[in-house]
Amino acid sequence: MTFAFDPFGLTLPPGHHIGGQYVSAAEDIAVSAPSNGASLGAIPRADAAMVDRAVETARTALRTSGWGIAAPRDRLRALHRWADLIEQEAETLARLEAVCSSRPVAEVIAGDIPVTAEQIRFFAEFADKECDTLAPTAEGHLGMITSEPHGVVGAITPWNFPISMAAWKLGPALAAGNAVVLKPSEMTPWSALFMAELSVRAGLPAGLINVVLGDGAGTGAAITGHPGIDKVSFTGSTRAGAAIMENIARCGIKPMTLELGGKSPMVVLADADLDLAANCLERGILPNAGQFCVAGSRMIVAREIADDLAERLTERFNRHVPAPTWAEHPGFCPIISETQLTRIDGIVHAARDHGADILCGGTRFDTEGSYYRPTLLAGAAMDNPAVTDEIFGPVATFQTFESEDEAIAMAAHPTYGLCAGLFSRDLARALRLSRRIEAGTVWINRYGRSRDHILPTGGWKASGLGKDLGREAYTANRRTKSVLATL
Repeated sequence: MTFAFDPFGLTLPPGHHIGGQYVSAAEDIAVSAPSNGASLGAIPRADAAMVDRAVETARTALRTSGWGIAAPRDRLRALHRWADLIEQEAETLARLEAVCSSRPVAEVIAGDIPVTAEQIRFFAEFADKECDTLAPTAEGHLGMITSEPHGVVGAITPWNFPISMAAWKLGPALAAGNAVVLKPSEMTPWSALFMAELSVRAGLPAGLINVVLGDGAGTGAAITGHPGIDKVSFTGSTRAGAAIMENIARCGIKPMTLELGGKSPMVVLADADLDLAANCLERGILPNAGQFCVAGSRMIVAREIADDLAERLTERFNRHVPAPTWAEHPGFCPIISETQLTRIDGIVHAARDHGADILCGGTRFDTEGSYYRPTLLAGAAMDNPAVTDEIFGPVATFQTFESEDEAIAMAAHPTYGLCAGLFSRDLARALRLSRRIEAGTVWINRYGRSRDHILPTGGWKASGLGKDLGREAYTANRRTKSVLATL
């Protein structure tokens, strides 16, 4: 298809990607560019029959190719070729992502795609490194713990980092010997389709990756509730994760990995390096206009350094200037849609009505497109909507504390427990406090994931179940079997 508006001159065959081919279908979901609101065209919505076709195609590909029982190094080599092609086609992939998303094309080329390729290579290496285990048993018996692929994995990815989120799902599932039916967000559909095309060009069996387009309520529910889907992997909102759990429970029991929302604290102790802390707090909330699950949206600062740090952050927040995602030089990112921008603005105004002070921002940028100013809110009580609700935008609260115990109590959230940041020159103190924070990941004197993919990510409480990345993501895509033999 040719986009209705396209600054890159891109074309892409219409439809889903099933069995190594594009499958045309009626288009009824509109896609627009958040950078200027222009229409990009429309995509089809996979119904239950189309999802069934994709699942059956995946199962047939597994059976006929022998992917799940092939020599592990054959899987490794194929995945490495795929990663190489992703890097070689970085410009096309980045443009497909940038035109419809909040991701600047230059940042996708420089960051997202290299990370994606390395994630796939990382998981590929597990294919021939993980071994079965002999268990200690009584004399005359042989006990083994073996593992095997689940079969067909249903994966659903969000709109905020389409390429890298697809790799989070595809990399470990394929390395572990599974096939995948993937549904990308209907707002950012095209890069996942091209990744599937590249997998076939790299020599992966056609049908091993099938991409179906559509929304969550229809297509997503058809995937998670399909009896031929053996495991579900989802990244998205807590509300959507709860709906997926309900659908799975209603349709049958199957394992799931859910990486969900967060409301993460960044605790700055009085002895912190303020330049380092200011840099990390800015990077913890403003990349991608705050539209990422681990955003450090609650800044909890020792009272004696609060004024100094607030002044530094206000200056940093105010210097950001928006730019379209296809601009040669990246600028501040757009909000993914007008609907989401309106929601963000509503929470900010509700926060102000509940007593918060707006230190900076608090309005949209005066430019075309869905851009919201970086916003810092001070003086918010613990029950303020800006403190309690996941905003998914460039908005952070700034609160102060007097003691360590007060800081830890403020860092705890009744709902979320995804990640947290701690800043102190005293590493022993920071490590001690990290054990008291209720979160699946704690970063000390930094904020955000590194390119070292061995560390798993995943939340506590309503922030999710299971882990992405790390060895845990690979093992989650295999199921264990205990074998006991009498000799």
